[in-house]
Amino acid sequence: MSTVKVTDESFERDVLQSGTPVLVDFWAEWCGPCKQIAPALDQISEELAGAVTIAKVNIEESPTIPSRYGVRGIPTLMLFRDGQMASMKVGAMPKQKILEWLQETGVQAQTA
Repeated sequence: MSTVKVTDESFERDVLQSGTPVLVDFWAEWCGPCKQIAPALDQISEELAGAVTIAKVNIEESPTIPSRYGVRGIPTLMLFRDGQMASMKVGAMPKQKILEWLQETGVQAQTA
């Protein structure tokens, strides 16, 4: 499963009404650190498919949602569970740190 593009219009359906936890990446095209973490988020979306959805919100194309959640700097990662923001991290971090953060919040890889 790859990352999902989310807009102001689709946020309610794609994030708040999701049956699985959703990690939302607030980013912009001009943001270097955002581009740095993008490959890690793509890999995590594959590795944790079914356990978490990775969604990306471009703050310039969809400014309402970042404003509603008080996004001040990017990249900002927010984990939503059951329609509520459960945890947040600001700034770029390596893939392993993102995985550790997800595990701390209870997101685990599905075992076959």
